[in-house]
Amino acid sequence: MHLTNAQSSLIVALIYLGFCLVELARTRFFAKAEQTRHDGIVEIVSTFTLTILTQPAILLAVGALGHRFFPQYEGALAHSPWYAALALFLVFEDMMQYWWHRASHSTAWLYNLHRAHHNARYMSVRLVYRNNLLYYAMMPSIWLAGALVYLGLGWFYAFYLIVKMLVIIGAHSDVAWDAPLYRIKALAPIMWVVERTISTPATHHAHHGRHADDPAVHYKGNFGNLLFFWDVLFGTAKITRHFPQSYGVENLPPATLGQQLLWPILPENKDMAAVIPGATPARAEAQAAVAAG
Repeated sequence: MHLTNAQSSLIVALIYLGFCLVELARTRFFAKAEQTRHDGIVEIVSTFTLTILTQPAILLAVGALGHRFFPQYEGALAHSPWYAALALFLVFEDMMQYWWHRASHSTAWLYNLHRAHHNARYMSVRLVYRNNLLYYAMMPSIWLAGALVYLGLGWFYAFYLIVKMLVIIGAHSDVAWDAPLYRIKALAPIMWVVERTISTPATHHAHHGRHADDPAVHYKGNFGNLLFFWDVLFGTAKITRHFPQSYGVENLPPATLGQQLLWPILPENKDMAAVIPGATPARAEAQAAVAAG
């Protein structure tokens, strides 16, 4: 069975919608704790930009470059066995995304491109595609995935993307599918393997935790996307099976809407005491207004 890119994208969209409906039924999907007026704007703009513009444009650009400079290699890997295709995507797509993500938490310049993803003070599938608009355009793993598609592995990429996005969407959801499974003793050996293989809500929520002194927080690690195994392999894993008390960014000035979406084209706020309308929860804005008045 072969899936087209359009069919694969539709299935991913349905998975995303399914998780949205679960959150809508079980949590406050449209009114998350400490939500700000900027949050929805950042999420809508970045989600549609990536899925409708950035990712398709990269695939088209890689194909055009391949036709121009490497026409002899088009489809060269089309008859590769599935396990070879899987290995190539895990290394050149998923592992490369791990290193890109890790680098984004290691250098101030890249973190400014990634900060929008962590600026939200909640967890939700709404965060899956939330990032600076330039972050994904520069992401090496998307370009490398495009190269593998040009080499003839598009048939595998369609399936791979469905599985990867299922894991990533599930890991961001605030309806933690793994939490009840940890309490079932018979599943203990299976969950031990699962949480060291793929990203789960517990391990990924730890990466989004706000305060470093929270034992369940590990925002300087747990970088994996599909495979959490990269964190285990490269020494950045922390597994607690607990969830952070709060989420977001600590010890940084509030970010403006423009900064979240288009830094460095739009400037970074460096004023710790700045009061930016729309960047803080409504209650915090009201308290600041009372204090100022």
